[in-house]
Amino acid sequence: MTWNPLKKESAQEPVEEAAEQPAKPVKKDRTKNAPTPKMKQAQAAGVRPLVPTDRKASAKAAKAKMRERENAEYEAMQKGDINHMPKAERLPWRIYIRDYVDARFNIGEFFIPVAFIILIGSMIITSVAQNQTASMIMMLLMYVYLAAVVIDVWLMWRKLKKKLVAKYGERAVAKGSRSASYAWSRAIQMRRWRLPKPREKKRGHFPE
Repeated sequence: MTWNPLKKESAQEPVEEAAEQPAKPVKKDRTKNAPTPKMKQAQAAGVRPLVPTDRKASAKAAKAKMRERENAEYEAMQKGDINHMPKAERLPWRIYIRDYVDARFNIGEFFIPVAFIILIGSMIITSVAQNQTASMIMMLLMYVYLAAVVIDVWLMWRKLKKKLVAKYGERAVAKGSRSASYAWSRAIQMRRWRLPKPREKKRGHFPE
């Protein structure tokens, strides 16, 4: 048997050509792991943007909701409905303060109308009658009345503070509670104009 080098080279050509040619990628069947049409719809429905698309409309709706809540709370204070008042007005020691202030006769609740009358009278006397002495006397009376209001409020708070501490503890009169300012600001308001509205129509019903 004779050896032919041409046959060997020709026999190796297909192997070398096959090695040089890159292998074709195998196509994966994507339909196996792909979500069904129903799943796509469910995923699309569940995806929502973290930031609202219309910020102005969202802010407007939030303001309208807050205004509606404030109106409901204001109406509750006018009617004396404790269950729908603002949270701060529903605190037990604030309810006690309101009942105590509303039960007593406060000199300061007439301060605003009295001060207004004195000022107007003083201006009329000064401009028309030109009586400086009478004007000074009226102004002095206003300052005396103001001093009486301060003393009355101080005495009221001194007594009320002891009752609050005995009933609710130190938290009722702490600085953060603002109970003192809440009491005197209500004491210098006319009874019919107070908010929340007094629970009793007449004075004298002191809380226990």
